Amino acid sequence: MQTLAMIGAVALILLTLWDIFETIVLPRRVTRHFRLTGLVYQVTWAPWAAIGRRIHSSDRRETFLSLYGPLALLVLLFVWATGLIVGFATIQWALGSHLISAYGHFGYITDLYVSGTTFFTLGLGDVVPDAGAARAVTVIEAGVGFGVLALVIGYLPVLYQAFSRREVAISLLDARAGSPPSAVEMLRRHMRDFGVDALMSQLSDWEHWAAELMESQLSYPSLSYFRSQHEHQSWLAGLTTILDACALIIVGVDGIPAQQARLTFAMARHAAVDLSQMSGTEPDMRCDSRLPAADVERLRELLLEAGAPLRDGPDADAKLTELRLLYEPYVFALARRLLMELPPWLPGDNEVDAWRSSPWELAPQSVQSLHITQLRTLEFETR
Repeated sequence: MQTLAMIGAVALILLTLWDIFETIVLPRRVTRHFRLTGLVYQVTWAPWAAIGRRIHSSDRRETFLSLYGPLALLVLLFVWATGLIVGFATIQWALGSHLISAYGHFGYITDLYVSGTTFFTLGLGDVVPDAGAARAVTVIEAGVGFGVLALVIGYLPVLYQAFSRREVAISLLDARAGSPPSAVEMLRRHMRDFGVDALMSQLSDWEHWAAELMESQLSYPSLSYFRSQHEHQSWLAGLTTILDACALIIVGVDGIPAQQARLTFAMARHAAVDLSQMSGTEPDMRCDSRLPAADVERLRELLLEAGAPLRDGPDADAKLTELRLLYEPYVFALARRLLMELPPWLPGDNEVDAWRSSPWELAPQSVQSLHITQLRTLEFETR
């Protein structure tokens, strides 16, 4: 029994340390089916998402779902620490629990206590090992605990920096593509206000953003569950909007070159496929409802009014369908998995950009009073 316990404890420690290495240190995607980190997220996300589906208010549901990412990260750290503490405690027990305590020895519970104080390097000294093997295990656990805590302390800032870089680009999309963002609105605003050069610059920036999104979330899978701070915004909505806009440009929009759109589409589609594969989702082929035939005609009308007519005809429609099938099944699967809304193709009739909204609405007389005060201040400074 002690031999089996020793083998199991060593296996648990090695499994936990390897999972920590893959999650924090290894800068590449892990393709193994069984993984401790993946198991933690699978077990915890399913009930959390089930509760979220029962919340009818969209604001409350989004707030509830936004708690999962940070909490799941804390649960993962707890699982790692528990696995290592239990593993080293079991090794002490298998070696015969050679410990000295002024309070007496109370079996496996005392082994867990010693393992916990050693792992967190507390150094209380009320229970100490009295044999060579037990002392060696204690020293090894202290070193492992110190190293794991150092890795975790360095891991959290890197994780939140990647989250911050991701969200900056998503926030910038608000004034360029509306709230929620849409491909048609993005093309309309650039053709009307910013120009084709600005659109090409944006697509180039989003090509780099998609590459960084893919690399960061493959290296740190927990980032996928970190949700944006504002309503109608998410990394999945931003990625899908850019794919939609590039698809339209590739089909053919007068006055807009397609070279940069092809590069951005390739990178964004790569990110969508790899992130869908990482999350273990099957492509969802039920994606025709996102852009029905009636909306395609409306889409053409809006682009025509903006001075950017979309190429017409059966070949253009077939090309758009072909491009959509390259990415929509994957983003649909991610949206279903993460409970994130996909952006519409067409802008809403009465949608207000997030930067224009405010929980406090100023009365007209208040706005007039504010303008008068500003004019008087300007007049006084001029004098």
